[in-house]
Amino acid sequence: MFSKSKINEPGPKADDAPKSATADASSSAPRPQSDFQASTPKAKPPASVLSPDLHISGNVKTTGDIQIEGTVEGDIRAHLLTIGESATVKGEVMADDVVINGRIVGRVRGLKVRLTATARVEGDIIHKTIAIESGAHFEGSVQRQDDPLATKGAAAPRAAAQQPQQQSAPQKG
Repeated sequence: MFSKSKINEPGPKADDAPKSATADASSSAPRPQSDFQASTPKAKPPASVLSPDLHISGNVKTTGDIQIEGTVEGDIRAHLLTIGESATVKGEVMADDVVINGRIVGRVRGLKVRLTATARVEGDIIHKTIAIESGAHFEGSVQRQDDPLATKGAAAPRAAAQQPQQQSAPQKG
């Protein structure tokens, strides 16, 4: 398989010498390739973890991953959201991927939503794909949408419903 004779032959070295000279001249031009390698994406940071003894009153928003083990009273936005078995969330949850092991009281929006056997959800789930394991507790409705993270569709009907009421009040007065 490996042969030293090819390395020691003078013929290929003579052929390689002009090629290597042209390669050296052209190697100065492709240096951005080595720069490109230096700018390779950094490793993904680990998920932020909210410990079981932590209680948050307010909204939580991140573009990264988050794991909730404590209590959150407010809305949560994340890329990957994991609700731990001991966690309780009271508010709307929105993430690309949602894994629910604990309790959520509120709406869940996600491209991929998974309710494990220990999940307890009281609220509507709007999803692109969903998985519900045996033993999960769920009270609410399930709606499939191609883009469940888009809130424009949900906000427009509410605004339209409120506008006629506001317009009718000035006409009566």
